[in-house]
Amino acid sequence: MAGAGPVGLMLACELALAGVRPVVLDRLTERSTEQKANGLAGQVVRLLDRRGLYEPLGGTGTPQPVPRFVFGAFPLDLREVEDNALYTLLAPQHRIEAVLEQRARELGIDLRQGCELTGFTDTPDGVTVEYRGPDGDRRLRARYLVGADGGRSTVRKLAGIGFPGVTAPDPVSLTTHAVLPDTVRTTDTGAFLLPGCPTPIAPFTHTRTEHGVVVVAPVSPDATILATMEWGRPAADEAAPPTLDELRASLLRVTGADLALAPAPAPFPQGVRRQAGHNTRLADRYRQGRVLLVGDAAHAHAAVGGPGLNLGLQDAANLGWKLAADVRGWAPDGLLDSYHGERHPIGARVYMHTQAQMALMSPGPGITAIRALFRELLAHPDNLGRIAALMAGGDVRYAVDCAHPLAGRFAPDLTVRTSQGAVRLAELARGARPLLVDLTGGEAGLADRAAGWKDRVDAVAADCPEAPAGALLLRPDGYVTWACDAGAADPEGLERALRTWFGAPRG
Repeated sequence: MAGAGPVGLMLACELALAGVRPVVLDRLTERSTEQKANGLAGQVVRLLDRRGLYEPLGGTGTPQPVPRFVFGAFPLDLREVEDNALYTLLAPQHRIEAVLEQRARELGIDLRQGCELTGFTDTPDGVTVEYRGPDGDRRLRARYLVGADGGRSTVRKLAGIGFPGVTAPDPVSLTTHAVLPDTVRTTDTGAFLLPGCPTPIAPFTHTRTEHGVVVVAPVSPDATILATMEWGRPAADEAAPPTLDELRASLLRVTGADLALAPAPAPFPQGVRRQAGHNTRLADRYRQGRVLLVGDAAHAHAAVGGPGLNLGLQDAANLGWKLAADVRGWAPDGLLDSYHGERHPIGARVYMHTQAQMALMSPGPGITAIRALFRELLAHPDNLGRIAALMAGGDVRYAVDCAHPLAGRFAPDLTVRTSQGAVRLAELARGARPLLVDLTGGEAGLADRAAGWKDRVDAVAADCPEAPAGALLLRPDGYVTWACDAGAADPEGLERALRTWFGAPRG
């Protein structure tokens, strides 16, 4: 595998949990300190809970839907949304990488830093990878090669996989961690009152003005993330590093506020990050022979709403168990190809909604009129719920041969009672193995029907009076591939799903 960012590390961990030992090449000799993602938003929060990573990443208790979020600089009040699918976890990317790297090392993964992939040869029975490391040029032989090496992916380019899309020159974004002056006040609701700015600025959200967008996010008493976005500005000299004065001037243009800014103290990220324009691209295929793409190597988009890690880490969870099944020899026909079939459409939806959000935030009277109409639509809870599900990936339903309402969807969060006591479904899923949960307490005898798959499918008999199903068959990525109602066990449907997704039984 090429790339040891969050997605590459997540995939490596998924493979290791499934009994495969990947080799991970990363061109960096040490972790980047560049300011990137500030947290996680979407279904991925629940996925990480099912890997035991929620608390190490700073979560407390169990994940709960977020009451408020933002879409295209529209504040979303989700408190009245039924079955809100949007979860968040505030964790900077460097912490996410550190936690995933620690887990990878605990699992014994071969992580080779300072090793840059330079070429490969893809053959019907494997891939020969060429790379340059501290000891010079080397080769290794592998069953598959996965490119988790970012938007400028060397793997994607060498594989000849197309990356169509659009490149936009706008907006110019500036972001920093800063200490705000004492002249900044807050309202009783926590909104910021910037001197010279006529309207309060809500925290942790995008606020659109007729001149751009501003974000003010107090991440601690000692540091506030401050960001601006502008359209139609002359491109900055890319050779000159961005400065606080540049951001201060941008803030004045966008909001009318002239603030004296100071850099946040260590250990907060230092300096200002500038990004001119944005790319929205989607690989035309996620697999080429024995080469596969995951994360930003497969898709690029604006960061608005924080969809990147939600999309990429779930790519990794989807691919990991399927690739491991192929390597270990029990994958049914077409399983590995289903990675592209399932995840490429999800990438296309993120492609769509990030472009829509960027358009909604841009200046101009026409956009202002569209926003007025959009605001009316968002007054209805059903529309709010659809936007929240779109942002979270909670509207994903994979194609499975089962008519139950839960089939194809991410498994609900349940607490069940087994012979060992009460346990959360998230805890039962920590091993990243297929899981049959018989919620009739074993009365239906479904575990006996699945006995031929016990080498790769765990079976648990449990009781849950308020369960939305009588039994669930879960894939390792958390999605339900088969379910039945209590009193309608459907053992033939269970066996059909086991064969379809987890191969032939073993005697």
